[in-house]
Amino acid sequence: MNITALGQRLWTWLAEPLMIVALVFGSTTAIAQPFYVPSGSMEPTLQIGDAFLASKFAYGYSAAPLPVALTPAAKGRLFGKQPRRGDIVVFRLPTDPAKVLVKRVVGVPGDTVQMVAGHLVLNGKTLPLEAAGTGLVEDEMGARTEVPKYIETLPGGVRHPIFKWRWDGIVDNTAPITVPAGHLFMMGDNRDNSLDSRVPQAEGGVGLVPTANLMARAEFLVGSYDFPNMQGPASWPGLVRLSRFFRGLI
Repeated sequence: MNITALGQRLWTWLAEPLMIVALVFGSTTAIAQPFYVPSGSMEPTLQIGDAFLASKFAYGYSAAPLPVALTPAAKGRLFGKQPRRGDIVVFRLPTDPAKVLVKRVVGVPGDTVQMVAGHLVLNGKTLPLEAAGTGLVEDEMGARTEVPKYIETLPGGVRHPIFKWRWDGIVDNTAPITVPAGHLFMMGDNRDNSLDSRVPQAEGGVGLVPTANLMARAEFLVGSYDFPNMQGPASWPGLVRLSRFFRGLI
């Protein structure tokens, strides 16, 4: 066998797996990527064990959407689009780009955001809360606690659920913060158990998030498994949350 024939056979053997790798890398970079929820900071919207699909093209492209943090987030975005208030966004933590978080956008550039007695105040207006019964907060150990649930309405009409059971926590009264250009103010829907933009980066929080750190916009759930309550094999089938499969996210 000559060298040319050997090279052709080697390429034939390698071509298919290389193409698969390229397609997977390309699709998770440019089109969509699945994510898994390990914490309860976005309850009740996202529960621990949820898996959701997020669109990578929603806000344009920068270094942040790469499946791994290979480079620092660059300034600016190719085909960049401004997120809207209410979007559920996947982003890289500004102080540690290797860490990926999911939160809701509540403040866009130019907005002034403040918490007063546990209520979100946006541009001087306290956002309305509508009582919506109760729900179960689940922690990482599987313990559940029944807490009040509300529907919050953001400017523009986006209505989404939140959990809120206390009104005098350390982030329930904050100074007003005006969101500068190229940044966003993020909050978790589990308002009493979310480390987000209410806590400055200097104090160990998320702080304001540069738009360059955006990875994707959460679109819909693809599955859900109550992982914290997994015990023995006999419990596994009952932990699949079939009612949460293929649900849109708001």
